[in-house]
Amino acid sequence: MASASSVAPATPRVGAGVHPWVRFGVRRLGRLLVSLWVLVTASFLMIHLIPGDPVRGALGPTAPASLVAAKREAMGLDDPILVQYWHYLQGLFTGDLGTSLISQLPVSQIVSQRLPATLQLALLAFLVAVAVAVPVGVSLGVLTRAGHGRRTELVFTTGSVVLGTVPDFLLGVGLVYVFGVQLDWLPVAGNDSASAYVLPVLALAIGPAAILARIVRVEMVAVLEADFVRTARAKRLPRRTIYLGHALPNALTASLTLGGLFLSSMVAGTVLVENVFAWPGLGSTIVSSILTKDYQVVQAVVLVYGVGVLLVNTLVDVALALLDPRSTIRED
Repeated sequence: MASASSVAPATPRVGAGVHPWVRFGVRRLGRLLVSLWVLVTASFLMIHLIPGDPVRGALGPTAPASLVAAKREAMGLDDPILVQYWHYLQGLFTGDLGTSLISQLPVSQIVSQRLPATLQLALLAFLVAVAVAVPVGVSLGVLTRAGHGRRTELVFTTGSVVLGTVPDFLLGVGLVYVFGVQLDWLPVAGNDSASAYVLPVLALAIGPAAILARIVRVEMVAVLEADFVRTARAKRLPRRTIYLGHALPNALTASLTLGGLFLSSMVAGTVLVENVFAWPGLGSTIVSSILTKDYQVVQAVVLVYGVGVLLVNTLVDVALALLDPRSTIRED
């Protein structure tokens, strides 16, 4: 006789009847909300973890005690920490990020004035990196497949590793010295002309373009050895159709993840590059605010950078799910 356990109906898995896309959306949204909460909490605690009195540090040791006390009261630093946290959350939802201790301007106004320049720089650098990396990676993947072009592969791999490891601000300094000082071809500061974008965009884009091109080449070589590509060759399809219509979309699926990470790193990398080129964005703002101990501005800029990175990573997850729907049913 069969045991009771062998004939008992299987317990349905929780969420088994929910559409895969709904589960995917719930998981990604939950992950984003938790990450945002951690980021917001960390940015709030930043000003409380600074040794000493942040207001005294910003106003200087010669500031009257009455002025320091008034600023602390205006910032709510004398309230219990949970009350401060609640007021901080309320301010975020209403767009009130506080007031700069140095300029006395609303922090939200400072961020809104400087953010567009940073986004322009990061997005242009990302587009340049992708526009260079994809055709270079695909071309070298075709040339070096099946063990061909060993010398070409060695030169490319070595060059991409070198370019990928050089910090972007050092590339910026080198570009300024060559094209701005020695050759005097391009401006080296500001963003008041189209030519002023060239050097900072190149400084941000060269390293990621080299690394991404290397990844695209590796993925392209692997895809060209796949069975479906061999079948396409057996059918005598045109090379353009095989490489661009069949191989390229599959090779870019894995590269898209790195592309999103590069965009995130470019947004963060603008901090140093903007200071090299005196770019009027958030990068130069956060450095000057750190030097002047304008902590509320630093707090807001760190929060903006963090939110940008989280949103980019979420968009990459969605794009990957659209390109490869199998990822929507992957279990956590």
